[in-house]
Parts: sequence; C-alpha cells; structure tokens
Amino acid sequence: MTNIIEAIVFASGEPVPVKYIVEKLGCSLKDVNACIDELKQIYTGECGIQILAFNGKLQFASNPQYKEQVQAVITPIKEKEFTRTILECAAIIAYKQPITKSELEDIRQVSADYAIQTLLDLGMIYPCGRKDTVGKPILYATTDNFLKRFKLNSIDELPDYDELMAQIAELNNKAFGDEDEEDGNYLYKKDEYDPEKETDGKKNNKRKKEEDADKQLVIEDGYELPDFLGEDDDVIKIKDDD
Repeated sequence: MTNIIEAIVFASGEPVPVKYIVEKLGCSLKDVNACIDELKQIYTGECGIQILAFNGKLQFASNPQYKEQVQAVITPIKEKEFTRTILECAAIIAYKQPITKSELEDIRQVSADYAIQTLLDLGMIYPCGRKDTVGKPILYATTDNFLKRFKLNSIDELPDYDELMAQIAELNNKAFGDEDEEDGNYLYKKDEYDPEKETDGKKNNKRKKEEDADKQLVIEDGYELPDFLGEDDDVIKIKDDD
C-alpha cells in the first residue's frame, strides 16, 4: 500500500487529497495515515525529496536544504516556459483583439494572469474597453509598441492564425533545448523598428523577404516560426536577473 500511495503522489505532481486515496483504493483512513508515516520515515534527513501532509492532502516537495541549487537549475527552465506562454498569448491577442482574459483562457485552457500582466508591463497590450456582457470584463488589444517590437507595419502583416498556432504549439511541445540555444528563448528586440530610420539596404532586404514565398525563420533544431516572431542575437530577457 505504501508503494502505491508513493506512486500516486509522485505521478500527480499536485497535492492529492487523502480522501480520494481512501475512496479510490478502498482502504481505511487509518491505513493511509500509517503509510504516510512510513513515507515520512523514508523521505527524511538529507534526502532530496520530502513528503508533505497538509490540509488533508499529500504532495512531494524538494528538501529546503537544497533550495539554492534547485532554484539555480529550475528558474531558467521556468523562464523559458513563461516566455513561450507570453509568446502564445501575445499572438492570440493580436489576432483576436479586442479580447477578454477569460476568452484568452478559453482558447489556451490555462490561466493567462501572468502573461497579461507581463504584456501590460511591457506596453505590448492595453485595456481598450469593456465587453458589453455580464460583469463587463476588460477588453485587451495590442499597442503600437507591439508592432514596433515585432517589426510590423500593421496587424495585416500577421501570418495565418491557424498556421502560427500550430507552430507555437510545436515549439511548446519540444524539449527545453540545449545550453547553446539560450539566446533563442527570449522574445523582444532591443531596437524598436522605425521605418524613417531604415537605410536603403535594409529596405531592399526587407522587400526581398516580403516577396519570398516562405516567410518563416528556420530554427536550428528544425522548428519554424514566422519572421515577425523570429529571433536574433540582439535580444533582451523578459525577466532580468539584475
């Protein structure tokens, strides 16, 4: 029984209500509590993992003793995940604007709180009004800064929506990437696009790209993104560690 409960809590990754374990395994609360005590004895001392029992739930957690080492490895991975989330949210808002937070979450099937707040802080989106429905939720739309950051003259230059969503989903599903791909995990350019400051050579290069039938950037590992979401060496992080 102890091994079964251990497997359940590990596989969940989220807090598991003890009452669910009792119900689904057809055992008594006393038996489950005995197993919990046994797990606490196993995951004790300098073990890297601990079993937490709180508010009638069970969850595995890393040992606080190794907090600094865990954060050093996990934080960059989470930042990459957040970056992809923001990329997807920015694209959806650009296509579906004006759009409410709940509508965005319906499309993505996950919370959009972090992404929306980050995009607001970056000046990429703004509250453009309220929807005439129950609760009058805030509507969001992209700003001119969004166009400048992604080097677009207008929203009309966005690629096909379904194609872009498929490409972003593919990017989200791939492995987090190698260390030498770090620069490719950030979205926003340092230099904002200004057509008036564009040289003739840059204009010609841009025109050539626009005439190219395939307006996509091929990333080294084979995943593709449209030019406006392309990345180069001149990037900044969404979250700065300084």
